[in-house]
Amino acid sequence: MKILAIETSCDETVIALVEARGGLQNPRFKILKNLVASQIKIHQPFGGIVPNLAKREHLRNLPILLNRLIKTNPSKSKIKNPRLPSPNGEVIGGQEKSKIQIKIQKFLKTIDIIAVTVGPGLEPCLWTGINFAKELKAKSSLPLRQGFDEQAKLKAKIIGINHLEGHLYSNWLSQSYETKSRKIEFPAIALIISGGHTILLLIKDLTHWKKLGETRDDAVGEAFDKVARMLKLPYPGGPEIEKLAKLGNSEIEFPKPMLNQKNYDFSFSGLKTSVLYYLKQFNNKTIEQLKPDIAASFQQAAFDVLISKTIRAAKEFSAKGGSAFGGKVKSILISGGVAVNKTLQKQFKREIEKQNLCFIFHAPSFKFCGDNAAMIAAAGYINFLQKKKHQITAQSNLNL
Repeated sequence: MKILAIETSCDETVIALVEARGGLQNPRFKILKNLVASQIKIHQPFGGIVPNLAKREHLRNLPILLNRLIKTNPSKSKIKNPRLPSPNGEVIGGQEKSKIQIKIQKFLKTIDIIAVTVGPGLEPCLWTGINFAKELKAKSSLPLRQGFDEQAKLKAKIIGINHLEGHLYSNWLSQSYETKSRKIEFPAIALIISGGHTILLLIKDLTHWKKLGETRDDAVGEAFDKVARMLKLPYPGGPEIEKLAKLGNSEIEFPKPMLNQKNYDFSFSGLKTSVLYYLKQFNNKTIEQLKPDIAASFQQAAFDVLISKTIRAAKEFSAKGGSAFGGKVKSILISGGVAVNKTLQKQFKREIEKQNLCFIFHAPSFKFCGDNAAMIAAAGYINFLQKKKHQITAQSNLNL
């Protein structure tokens, strides 16, 4: 099955072309193309994402990425103009539509699914991807030549995708046709950590899970960005905090919110505020000297909570026999933009080994941790197989 995926939930414009097979028992993905148009430089001067600027860039980048994808597609279709033609196409000699339009139509005939993110995310940004997907379907059904009945009918269905499910399924993207990867065993505990979410799940299989907890205020990635701004680090803050933390010592005792509470919820607003009050004690010169230690201490406080609660959930549900979720927990998965942090991954593995636990730790490869369209394609494939549907409309607060 060939899937065209579109992701515009935030500040990355991404289009992917993915082949999928194996069914729900053994899903495998061959990523033909995963094209990204980054907006980091545009939003950097503002220290964060400006929704209207992000929407403008999505509108500009989507046709360009589609052009690049079709030019390098195995069908060897080539488009010189990066812009999609108007719905009526260009008439050549009163008979032929634009060659660009025809090539787009022919390309779309090879697609089985168009998977597009419908939420959660910034609503203006979500709509750009949704409308682009709808536009592609509309264009594909126009006659190839005026005066003829021949049509490039689109066999693909548009499937709305929950962005969070995409992050969850990104752990399977390493299982390509060419690369053998260790199969993920269930039940599993999954931690989704990004700029907008911190969610802990107990997973029975690819299509069934139970939410154990989530953040009550700031997501962990949001806290990283806000602390980075306090330290006057460039946007995005997560990578900058990680880089700076490697130069410091985690000796400052910042709070570890909800660490010892028996639930699986999180809170990072208090940790962020604690950093703010700590900084107010010093002048700019002293803060500059303390930056590495502050970054290291903040990062460690956040990670201690994430690691402790995730492993505790795995241990507790193993002791309970997994309850209704099919036995003892076998795997721990992390995903989302924060999961790219190498320090976090190393500490997870170290803590599992330190406690002599049998859980197998999984994290997506670097390029699949952040927002990408390959993960949306993976979610599209799994949703298609289980006939799961999301309304094709922007749902900014969509959750799991």
